[in-house]
Amino acid sequence: DTVYGVDSGGDPASIPDLTYEQFKAFYDRYYHPSNARIYFYGDDDPEERLRIINDYLKDFDRLDVNAKIELQAKFDEPRRIVKNYAASEDNKNKAYITLNWLLPETHNTQLVLAFQILEHILVGTPASPLEKALLESGLGEDVIGSLDSNIRQMMFTLGMKGVDTHNVDQVEHLILQTLQSLADSGIDPKTVQASLNTIEFQLREFNTGGFPRGLVILIMAFNTWLYDGDPIEALRFEAPLQAIKEQVASGEKLFESLIREHLLDNPHRTTVILEPDTQLSQKLEAEERARLDAIRATLNENDIQRIIQETIQLRELQNTPDSPEALATLPSLTLDDLDKKNKIIPLEELTLADVPVLYHDLFTNGIVYLDLGFNLKTLPQDLLPYYALFEALLFQTGTHHEDYVSLIQRIGQKTGGIYATTFLSERRTGTGTESWLFLRGKSTLEQINDLLEIIRDVLFEIDLKDQERFRQIILTEKAKLEASIIPGGHQFVARRLAAHFTPSGWLAEQLSGLDYLFFIRQITNEFEQNWDQIVHKLETVRQTLVNRQAIICNVTLAADDWKTVEPRLKTFLEAFPKQAFTPTVWQPQYITHHEGLLIPAQVNYVGKGANLFDLGYTLHGSAQVISRYLNTTWLWNQIRVMGGAYGAFGLFDATSGVFRFVSYRDPNLLQTLNVYDQTADFLKALEIDQAELTKAIIGAIGQMDTYQLPDAKGYSSLLRYLIGYTDELRQQTRDEVLSTTLKDFHTFGDVLEAMKPSGHVVVIGSQNAIEATNTTYPGLLNPLKIL
Repeated sequence: DTVYGVDSGGDPASIPDLTYEQFKAFYDRYYHPSNARIYFYGDDDPEERLRIINDYLKDFDRLDVNAKIELQAKFDEPRRIVKNYAASEDNKNKAYITLNWLLPETHNTQLVLAFQILEHILVGTPASPLEKALLESGLGEDVIGSLDSNIRQMMFTLGMKGVDTHNVDQVEHLILQTLQSLADSGIDPKTVQASLNTIEFQLREFNTGGFPRGLVILIMAFNTWLYDGDPIEALRFEAPLQAIKEQVASGEKLFESLIREHLLDNPHRTTVILEPDTQLSQKLEAEERARLDAIRATLNENDIQRIIQETIQLRELQNTPDSPEALATLPSLTLDDLDKKNKIIPLEELTLADVPVLYHDLFTNGIVYLDLGFNLKTLPQDLLPYYALFEALLFQTGTHHEDYVSLIQRIGQKTGGIYATTFLSERRTGTGTESWLFLRGKSTLEQINDLLEIIRDVLFEIDLKDQERFRQIILTEKAKLEASIIPGGHQFVARRLAAHFTPSGWLAEQLSGLDYLFFIRQITNEFEQNWDQIVHKLETVRQTLVNRQAIICNVTLAADDWKTVEPRLKTFLEAFPKQAFTPTVWQPQYITHHEGLLIPAQVNYVGKGANLFDLGYTLHGSAQVISRYLNTTWLWNQIRVMGGAYGAFGLFDATSGVFRFVSYRDPNLLQTLNVYDQTADFLKALEIDQAELTKAIIGAIGQMDTYQLPDAKGYSSLLRYLIGYTDELRQQTRDEVLSTTLKDFHTFGDVLEAMKPSGHVVVIGSQNAIEATNTTYPGLLNPLKIL
């Protein structure tokens, strides 16, 4: 009943009713400085800040803007909402169900923090009591759980996806029953302590990934500032955290009370059920066609001519660039403002217990960042899909001496977290492929023994024979992959395209793409009858990977702390078996045809790609400038602004030479492919002035100098080391980016010209769109149903 009820990307059925006048009036009122929050971060001069504010505000008159977000009125009793979603035949009996609670306002920092810890307790890990109960019930394929604390009144959601339609009531009952049991009988203290430690570690580390910390602080401040609260209050965690820890230490049942008061006894709850409808996409398309036909029936010849003229005017407006005079009013950097040299990450190459160790002397505030890598080239080709399963099982199933609940609790209590990830890439020197499993862990200096011990226990004693836990994990893995296809179809298209060209692209598709999904589906259907064989293959993967001759270690830590860690790491590595191996030469089975991959959706994800090195292109740093320029000009205007897609990208991998066009939530297919093919002509005819070229170069340098915290710096240095991307090559790339000319754009256009006839096409999209394409160009897309 508040603005949040219509806060989304827009309803496609309603967007055509929005007039330009309405759109502009909304912008003029709500995107006015009177409705703004002004924020500075850094150690810049306060006087300069005031000058900047004055320059920004002096030409505006204050408006009285009512942008207050009202409180949602409380329900007297729970409500039930049932809707349909577009489903394939394979999912015709699979429903979604969530229970959703309205919680108090976010101005109480201690209460917000307590709910963040409660969320982690309930559904933060596979060992969390509610997540565990839902997964072990077998009622669905994956758990849904989240706390939204970024709105005025918090909202908590629990549920499941992949639920048989006749089991939705049982899921609702199980959620409420489990919450009641936790409130009455209490939560395992080890679970509470693990969640407390995890959240405290996150707060103190404040690892914002690739987002600058200043930007994240602003977003955090909005949690109170937008609702007339103190913006600094949302940043203070020491006192609220200490108060919570004291409550727990005193024996107070804090989290049980939160469950009882704000979930079980809270009548403001909705149960939302999404039921499958295999005909919904066709119904929506038919409704849209009927609506258009009804409008067409009311139009006379003058109306039609008016619409044609308005469309022409719109196209002219969309194709008219901003004038140089207008662009000149925007403040911008110059090339002189940019660093001409790359920042060098400290790297020392060592050997401990015959294992190569890369050490990075960086200040980490006492946190040890450890990356332990295992060379996948130890594995024969037939075990590669089972390796992907093995990675999914790591840290998610127990050991011979500890069940998975206790293991996950120990990880939460004794470390800052451990996870497994795969790195795949061609070498920068063109001499082969790098493929590694990395175990990435972090802990305080005092916890380093615990971190190493947990990794050792998992690698040497992982329990691969727990059939029930295996079933839960692969069902969850399958559900997450399937659920990610429609919102992330462009990522699957990009990965599938790369599988046409390089060994690393082929391998990525096997280990994390659609081919992996097909393998997971097969295993899900057959694992009970083939259980012994599966266990044997998983154990073979483990024994093959855990080899001191095929390991690399990466540590990021300050020098004084490294003196403590080094001998302990050496002892840890000495326990690994040592066996000579010859790297396996896999035989990639490249995809050779164009593909139309069918999903129950009204939009498409359209991709086309080629390996530019195979087309004669010699790598030059200007490619980074050009691909970014295409994304923000040509592709943006043609596919998003004029074509109506949500986005489009030109992705160039300088290591492999693979260039991919990909669109996102695209109503078109052939029109988009035509835009891709016209890109070469656009580049060859391009004329831009030095100011526009400078802006493109600055954007590329911004991508190269992306914000990194110490753990990311150390890991990036490791990956560059593996693929042979030396500091000298990095500097060469930077020099070429900074010296990019208009001629480089024209040359790149010549290369893309060669891609027109030879590029491969992959489309994830609706059956109607793919069939229509094959009607126009018979046999262009090889259809394959994936959902």
